[in-house]
Order: sequence, then structure tokens, then C-alpha cells
Amino acid sequence: MPSKQALERLITLQTTVLQMIAYGEPVQLIAEKICREAEDLSGDSKCVIFGVDHDARMYLIAAPNFPPASLRRFAQVNLPPAHVEPTAVNEAISIPDITKDPRFATCLDVLLPFGLRGYWSSPIRARDNRLLGKIAFYYSSNRGPNDTEEAIASGLARLCSIMLENEEIQRKAKELAFTDALSKLPNRASYNDRLSLLMSDATSPFALLLLDIDHLKSVNDTMGHAVGDALIQTLGARLKVIGDTIEAFRLGGDEFSLIVHGCDTEEAMDQVARSIIAEASTPFDANGYCVMPSVTIGGAIFDPFEQEVGNLSEQADLALYHGKEMGRGSFVAYKPDLQTSMVKRVKLMSDLGDALREGRIEAFFQPIVRIDNGAIVGMEALARMLSDDGKIIPAADFYKATSDPQLAYALSGAMLKQIASAVRGWLDLGIPFQHVGFNVTQADFKQGDIEHRITEAFSSAGVPLKHIILEVNEAVYLGPGDDFVARAVERLRAAGILVALDDFGTGFASLTHLLSFPVDIIKIDRAFIKDIVKDKNSCVIVEALLGIAGKLGMRIVAEGIETSEQAEKLAALGCRLGQGYRFAPPVPRKLATELLERLGEGVQRSTGNEPGEAAQFSQK
Repeated sequence: MPSKQALERLITLQTTVLQMIAYGEPVQLIAEKICREAEDLSGDSKCVIFGVDHDARMYLIAAPNFPPASLRRFAQVNLPPAHVEPTAVNEAISIPDITKDPRFATCLDVLLPFGLRGYWSSPIRARDNRLLGKIAFYYSSNRGPNDTEEAIASGLARLCSIMLENEEIQRKAKELAFTDALSKLPNRASYNDRLSLLMSDATSPFALLLLDIDHLKSVNDTMGHAVGDALIQTLGARLKVIGDTIEAFRLGGDEFSLIVHGCDTEEAMDQVARSIIAEASTPFDANGYCVMPSVTIGGAIFDPFEQEVGNLSEQADLALYHGKEMGRGSFVAYKPDLQTSMVKRVKLMSDLGDALREGRIEAFFQPIVRIDNGAIVGMEALARMLSDDGKIIPAADFYKATSDPQLAYALSGAMLKQIASAVRGWLDLGIPFQHVGFNVTQADFKQGDIEHRITEAFSSAGVPLKHIILEVNEAVYLGPGDDFVARAVERLRAAGILVALDDFGTGFASLTHLLSFPVDIIKIDRAFIKDIVKDKNSCVIVEALLGIAGKLGMRIVAEGIETSEQAEKLAALGCRLGQGYRFAPPVPRKLATELLERLGEGVQRSTGNEPGEAAQFSQK
């Protein structure tokens, strides 16, 4: 039983240790305090406190009265207690004479010169009985502990348990604060700290890559959030082991960042990014689905000798934005001209927004004709923007501004009203024509009200829906949220609206998609028409398409016909309908009306009308 004086010292030590823990003192400092007090109470011992790491191996926490040289040797022999207690580390162990115990054979050259002869240790346990470490005593004589020392050690072990459990709680709290729970990668707070430290103290260049998971929202919407979570977890696991020189972080949502050390050229950065894209794209199974991941990456290089500190994240983010605009699954490295491109796009967005507010958007119409005789069977509506001075600006010059979903949605609304009004006017004039085509965007489908907008616009004008062709670009039809788009298209077709797959052959589409996404009309992209006269491959593809579409009950319209030779070749292949400057450019509503009155299919015309008369007429 400890003496009254020893008990008082233990109570005082307990109060001191609890205060040190409460004030957040380092564990090593607290452990050294415990060791010194234990040595004073014992008289002829040296106290050492060990902890247990995640691999269940012992590590030294405190040994205040071992000389530094001995401590270094202590570590070199892999910590004697780890050898002493390989199978009995959970229990107290007493070895009065270490020279007679083979477990100390490798440590005697460290311990004997220091006058240590006996050994005793007691485990430090958590409240749930987990082993947290141990407190060990080395004696200067051949002995083990007496009853008083065992009782004192029991009290000290409880103090060590409180100390180590508190450290464990603090470590877990820090991990929660700086680790993303889903991906198990360091989170945005950790990334901000790490990047700030690197950039303020960098001595060599490194690359910053910003990565987005493509179409994560679509995965969540169509396959469920469990699959979306599995996608994030899988990508996090892959990025965690992507390379020794790469630090990966999850910033939140679909965003990740990677710091690539030693990457000092665009070529090296490109190589790393491509390898990440390839590694990330490996399919995996989740919740009954086969998931095929895709990521887009933007990157910038930080040179501590040339670059201003604040620009790196902005540069990588700008590169990522351009990567998403170029096409998902790509990598873009930052270049100064990207900034110029961004400024131009912002200016275009501003101009388009002003034009929409001021009513300077005008619907032009390009005829769709019978190739054999030039008779106009329908029109495609195309947006034009009028400048302040009345200059006509084609869509190609402001198209990038429509990457903003709100502007694209507003533009469609402005066009719908004008198209409905034009069709109503043509019907009132008794002009025979079939359809007017109207391009819709991803933004129109994402809002979820496309059916209501179309039916409201045309019913308000008293226009039957059979006169409308909804032209859906491949990127919209087969891009993110394609299931949602397909369902909306099915409902529109059921309402009597015809649907055309626009620009077929240059984007995502293939013939197999025609089975999953049935349409009424296929518009062959001008890329196949351009060289159809002299390019055998283009000719074969168009001929095959004509045959397949005919058997599927679909019509074909050839876009971009510019010469009589192209028109003749298409006619010889059996293509009946075409569109392009060979027949007429896009024209304002008034001129489109005159063209329909003169050249509309079913209009009585003088004989000898040749293809191209509409183009000649439109120039008058």
C-alpha cells in the first residue's frame, strides 16, 4: 500500500496532468511529467512510456532520463519492449535479471552500460479495454516491482490512459475536420492549408490539377445517390494511390484537386492528366449498374520564381472550365489566351443578355427543299442578333454565350414566340408548307417545362403542333441526362410534334442510338456533304444512311448543300430533301414569306424552275 505522502503526490500529479490535458499541452510533455514523477516515487528506476500505433506496433512517447545517444540506439534496436513482449504485450511482465532473458539479448549493449538490470511493464488500457500503450520501468538492480510500486504504477497507467484517449479523440476530431467522409481524401480545408503552405514556401515548381466528375448529377438522378456515392468513393480510392508525387483532395460535390510535385512543364502535366483520365475511366459495378466514370481536368503550373501566388487556382479553374466546354473527358492546360477567350465569352453573354432584354433577337428562316426541283417543303428557324446599329449577327458569332443555361433558355423563349407568329401568318395566307424546324438546347430540357412552353406558344397562336419539327442536337440527345431528354422527346412526339436528330454523324451518335432514341428525321451533318462528290467514304456513308433510314421509316435531310454537283450526287443516291446555300441562305421572315409564296411545294410555278432559284430570288 503506498504511503500517505506517495498518495498525496499521486493526487497532486493527477490534478496537474488533467490541467495539462485540458490546456492542450503536447502528449510528450505530459508523458515526461508522468515519467519524472514515477522515477521520484520509485527511487532507483528509469520510466518509459510507449504508445501503440495503427499497426499495433509500439512507439516511444517519453523517456526523459535516458541520454539522447541511448535513445537513438533505443530506436535502432526497434524498441526493446516490442521484442520483450511480442505475444504478451497486453499483460504486465516482470524480468528481474535482463541478462538471463533471451528476449533482451539484442538490447543489452544499450541497457547494461547505463546500469539497468531489471525490467517491469504494465499495460495502458482504454475504457473499452483496448491497448493504448504501456508504462515500463528499468531498475538499477536485479528486481521487479514491490507492492507500493505496483499500486503507484496502476494510478499512473490510469493517467496515461486519460492522456492517450484524449489524444485519440483530438486526432479523430482533426481527421473529421480535415478529411472528406465519403472519399476518405483530405478535404477543402486541408487543401487550402496545404496549397497556401506550398505556395508560400515553394522552392521548386509543381502543378495544380482541378478535376470534375462528368455527369455526376445525371448518375444521381438516373441510378440513385448510392451509385453516385460509390462513384465518388471509387474515384477517391483511385486518386489516393495514383502516384507518390501526387497529393489528392476532394473539394466537395464532383470536384477534386491534385497537387503534382516536380511537374514543371506542360508536357509533363499533360502526361499526368492523361494517365489520371485513363485510370479514372475504368468501369466498375455498383448497386446493379455498370458505371463508366469520366473526368475532365484543367491544370496550371506554379513556378515560385515567376508566378504571382494568387493566380494559380484561378488559372487551373479557368482551364477546367474550358475543358468542360471543349468536351467532357478532356484535359486543358492553362495558357494566357484562355483569359482572353473568357473575356470574349463574358462580353458575348453580356451582349446577348442586352439583346434579349431589348428585343433584338430575330428569327431567320432557311428553306428545306426538294432536291429534284427546288420546291420549298419547310423551313428551319435560326436565331440572329441585331446590334445597336442594326447589323445582323449570325448565331455562330454569339453561340458560345448560349453555354449559359439561363441565356439559352431565354433565347429559346424569344424564338418560340416569333416562330409561332410566323407560322400563323403563313397559314393565314394559305401558303402550302409542311414544317418549321426549331433547335432546342440542354437548358430547355433541364428546366422540365419544354412541353408546356412549346404547346403554350403554338396553341396561343392557333398553330397545330403538326407544323413543328423539334431539332435536337446530338450533344443534347446523347449527352448528360439523356434518359430525361429521351422521355421528354417521347411525350412531344406523342403530342404530334416531329423530332429531328440534328448534325448526325459528327458527335456522339451512332446507328445503334437510333434504336434507343427513335426520331422522325435525320439531318446529315454538312461534314459528309462537303466532299460527297469526290470522297468515296462520304458517299458510302450517306448512301447507307439513306437505306437504313428508309427501312426505319425516317426521313433524311442533307445539310450544307452548296453546289449543284453536291445536289446532283445526293439526288442520284436517292436523297429527296436538302438544305443549304445552294438553295437559299437564312432570311428574315418577310423574305421567307415571299420565298414560300413563290416556291412553296404545291405552288403553281412556271415550268423550267431550277434548283437554286430560291437562292437567286432571296438576293433580290
